[in-house]
Amino acid sequence: MLRLLPLFLVSSLLHAWIGWRLAPALAGLPLTEFTLWAALIASALLMPMGLLARRVGRGALSVLLAWSGLLFMGLFSTLFMLTLMRDALLLLVWGLTELGQRAGLNPVALDSLPQWSALAVLGLSVAGTLWGLWGARRTARVVRVDVPIAGLPAALHGFTVAQISDIHVGPTIGQAYLRRIVARVNALEVDMVAITGDLVDGSVAELQPHVAPVSELKSRHGTFFVTGNHEYYSGAHAWVTELRRLGVTVLMNQHVVLQHDSGHAADASSPTRSASTIVIAGVADYGAHHFDESHRSDPVAALAGAPVAAQMRLLLAHQPRSAAAASAAGFHLQLSGHTHGGQFWPWMYFVKFQQPFSSGLKRLNQLWVYTNRGTGYWGPPKRLGSASEITHLRLVTA
Repeated sequence: MLRLLPLFLVSSLLHAWIGWRLAPALAGLPLTEFTLWAALIASALLMPMGLLARRVGRGALSVLLAWSGLLFMGLFSTLFMLTLMRDALLLLVWGLTELGQRAGLNPVALDSLPQWSALAVLGLSVAGTLWGLWGARRTARVVRVDVPIAGLPAALHGFTVAQISDIHVGPTIGQAYLRRIVARVNALEVDMVAITGDLVDGSVAELQPHVAPVSELKSRHGTFFVTGNHEYYSGAHAWVTELRRLGVTVLMNQHVVLQHDSGHAADASSPTRSASTIVIAGVADYGAHHFDESHRSDPVAALAGAPVAAQMRLLLAHQPRSAAAASAAGFHLQLSGHTHGGQFWPWMYFVKFQQPFSSGLKRLNQLWVYTNRGTGYWGPPKRLGSASEITHLRLVTA
């Protein structure tokens, strides 16, 4: 319990600062001021519990603490940022007013600015949190992307991949949520499914039944998985074993070789039927070596022994920053996740300081990198300004 005290102290100080900045402007609205302080006190106490729910409760209590704490975390984030912006606005207005008075100008009366700006902060924070909750809980939409590959064989033109990433099955995401994703992926009828890490936030013992629907994913060549950083927080070795039991191909600095033909089962005798080789490789998370040195991410090792004549080399790597090594190793396309596209405002503007790519299709030398914004969410059930996605990628001849 003593270890939790610093967390509660920091949370309390941050919430007190918001109250100190907003409450005085609401003095003429006693009910609103009371509601603000009540919400801040509840948030200060519950927000840390959202991250620690499994430590302090089981069953329904754990779920309740997780949901309430993480919802408040999402609200706090927007409230904190908008309060900072409000202070900047008030400072700017004060400075302009001072300059105007010194210049002998009659300043515009803005006596009501502190109150209505405080109300705007509260209203926008609540509205943004509710809108973000809807965005997080709806089933991810399908984003269709064509990836032009120079020299792609005719047999591989139109090869399709359904990429899902960063679902984070855990405190607020369970079997029903994952099953909806599986149904949407299966409706795409793709050639392969790629899960690029951070599938879980919890142990196999806790989440086994909730992750079971991944065994129902359907595609022509199967489902392929690489570990993300959250697998290492949750017992990566056990999860690798469990996913393999569920029929998923886990690639740990490894590859498989697929012989893909451009025909369909009904066209087996067609004289135009052709086949080509595609190498599907996968690396452990970029930081996996901090947990297990034998899992050190290595695109070169993942490609070792692959057919030299393979006309298409595809790498699954959780973090986009694997791209430099993937490019040097000779891959044509890397599929990544990790960033969530920032997940909700304003964090999408800060992802670029930690990763080379935050979302979408980008180029590094001769390597294409597609970064999925996440099919679920982490922490606060909130998606605002960065929608979740199931990516439907199609290889096409450049």
